[in-house]
Amino acid sequence: MLINSLAMDEKETEFLKKELEKAKSELNIFYEISNAMRTTLKLEEILYIILTGVTCHHGLGFNRAALFLVDEDKKIIEGKMGIGPDTGEEAAKIWEEIERKKLTLEDLIENFKTKRFRKSKWHNLICSIKLELSKSAGLIYEAILDKMPLHVRKEVLKNYASDPLVKVFNTEEFVIVPLLAKDKVIGVLYADNFITQHPISLDQIKMLNMFANQAGLAIENSKLYESTLIQAKKDSLTSLWNHGYFQEKLQELLEEAKKNSDSLSLLMIDIDDFKKYNDTFGHLEGDKILKTLSHILLTQSRKEDFVARYGGEEFCIILPSTDKYSAFQIAERLRKAIESFKFKGQEKLLGRNLTVSIGVANFPQDASNKEELILKADKALYKAKSLGKNKVCVFYEET
Repeated sequence: MLINSLAMDEKETEFLKKELEKAKSELNIFYEISNAMRTTLKLEEILYIILTGVTCHHGLGFNRAALFLVDEDKKIIEGKMGIGPDTGEEAAKIWEEIERKKLTLEDLIENFKTKRFRKSKWHNLICSIKLELSKSAGLIYEAILDKMPLHVRKEVLKNYASDPLVKVFNTEEFVIVPLLAKDKVIGVLYADNFITQHPISLDQIKMLNMFANQAGLAIENSKLYESTLIQAKKDSLTSLWNHGYFQEKLQELLEEAKKNSDSLSLLMIDIDDFKKYNDTFGHLEGDKILKTLSHILLTQSRKEDFVARYGGEEFCIILPSTDKYSAFQIAERLRKAIESFKFKGQEKLLGRNLTVSIGVANFPQDASNKEELILKADKALYKAKSLGKNKVCVFYEET
């Protein structure tokens, strides 16, 4: 009896040791991830830290993970980032490199901050997903509604064959955990073991849920921070990007165009006879014109274009990957849209519709740097004014 009792005590001691080591390891993981999330307020970096914490061997160890955030204004759930290999072969290479270089969670995060993020097929798939914030979103919506983790096993997967995620993720088991910030669900965290096919344990789900609560607060804080930054870069009247941010963005896009041997065009836009309109109807009515015109420029521009208020009644649009001829066509379309719009009091005051003059210049055809490009677009704008206004002029070097 004594021998059996001792044997039981040894087994119990061994079990307790393992549980203690496990608890210690879990605390270390949370400590590392918490510290990493405190190092930045940039949303992209926060998302990467969260997903790396979920997939890293030193973290929770899932094969793949993805983050979906709720957009309350648009009433949608959209994919923001995914981390994980696309194939078993790719997974083996990644895991081998991490093991060979002894990369820690901290190393992986530092690599992300200093290098460009590798956009895998998995990441692109996640970012292509936009679901209505309704029952049609399936399991994601269920997790959001219940505010509880959702574990889908192989044996019940057939019951969800029509679910948006099940259709495209091609996995036999996964878990979806809601991201909470002050008792409000701001998104969900998805994880699976697509490559290894290791079953997802209750302990892993428990850890993932604890981690998700922490991650939700970090994301919410980051969104508030980025919202404040964005407001500082916006023009208070028109809500377009302001002059300072335009200068910063033009420099950034020019450097990108140089690096990729790409073309970039700039439109400088000025309202014709705006002073006359402003002096007659007053600044409040003039402000309404500026706001309406800003809306037209935004809605008539392409998604990739960068629309800013340069100052006063002058606006500018950066057109990435756009040659001079295409830029002229875009500018002409904008000019016509503005000319056909019925602004208050325009015919009474001007005897015609309110119009704009537009100058067009191109990199690298007309300029090699930011200052030169602005100067050339401005010269083209001046030419449009001198030719009678309500015109688009493209810059050409006079000989």
